[in-house]
This record gives sequence, C-alpha cells and structure tokens, in this order.
Amino acid sequence: MPQGDKSKYTDKQERKADHIADSYEAKGVPEKEAERRAWATVNKDDGGGKKPGGSGRGKETGHPAAQKGGELGGAAAAGRSPADRSASAKKAAATRKAKAAQG
Repeated sequence: MPQGDKSKYTDKQERKADHIADSYEAKGVPEKEAERRAWATVNKDDGGGKKPGGSGRGKETGHPAAQKGGELGGAAAAGRSPADRSASAKKAAATRKAKAAQG
C-alpha cells in the first residue's frame, strides 16, 4: 500500500477528516495543510484505518484524543471546599462585570 493511500479508512473516518479539513480551511489554513492536519487528527483519534488488513487490523484504541477532556474535568474543583468555590465564582463574576463596564 503506497504512502498516503486511504483505502483502509472507514466512511466515517473519511467524513470526519473532511469536516476537520473544512474547519481548518475556514480559518485560513491552505488546503493541503488542512488536509494533512485533518488526517493526522483522525489517526490520533482512531489509531489509523479501521478496515481489516495491514499491521493495525482495526484495533480499538480506547482513548481517542477527542474524549480525553472528560477524564480531567472537575478534578481541581472537587478538591476545594464549597466556600472556596463560591468565593472564586464571586470574584469571576465581579471581573466579568468590571470588564463589561470598560468595553
């Protein structure tokens, strides 16, 4: 299989890459670079093509990059007391109010 061959990717992976590439192009990234980044993202998320054959043989990765955020969310806040969280929220609200008044 020559380098760059996409025959082992599923239809879903191809749609995902197209969508990611479109997003990059909308931000002004050149078409070839957007395409390269899109496939790199699909490979990172899914571990390459999923159709049988080749060295990967469609192995499940278990931890795609797109789902890592859920493991981390709330860990910092969970270790703080309710009073600390409340004080932080009040400070943030005051900051937002002050910035809104400036601009």
